[in-house]
Amino acid sequence: MQTDTAASRFRDAVLANGLEHSDEPVTLSSGTPSRDFVDVKRALAAGPDLKNAACAVLEELDGIDFDAVGGLTLGADHIGAAIAMQASAGWFVVRKEAKTHGLKRTIEGVPVTHGTRVVLIDDVISKGGSILQAYDAVIEAGAEVVAAITLVDRGNYAQPLFAERGVPYYSVVTYDDLDIEPL
Repeated sequence: MQTDTAASRFRDAVLANGLEHSDEPVTLSSGTPSRDFVDVKRALAAGPDLKNAACAVLEELDGIDFDAVGGLTLGADHIGAAIAMQASAGWFVVRKEAKTHGLKRTIEGVPVTHGTRVVLIDDVISKGGSILQAYDAVIEAGAEVVAAITLVDRGNYAQPLFAERGVPYYSVVTYDDLDIEPL
């Protein structure tokens, strides 16, 4: 990784504020145990760090046209909105379950309908379950997924999952960049 890029500054923010090593394994949302916990929300709690991460994502997505960016709540909320602001695009979040009141929406934010070109985002991917749940929801809504990206890829699961679906997949940093064990 080059020394002074948006991606390297993002990596540095994660290393400084978002990576915790523990003697005892913690269980990740994927159900996988790990002694390394990556907390991207904490790493990007300062506005300049969040803006930098959004810029790093947009550098990775260079040349990909999209109308909206988002993913499963809570991993996509902050970064999806920041990317949308930087790209002058719409943002959305996919609920884990549809609301049981109001309009009972699963997808909130900009309307994601037939023909909407979306980029799926997640803060950290271990095995890809969350971003695939978002993928299923936006496909069901009629959207076209033009790319999927994560800030931190903790393993080697997501790339083949999206290749099977014909969707380009990117990551800003990987487990190698953070010098942690892959899942």
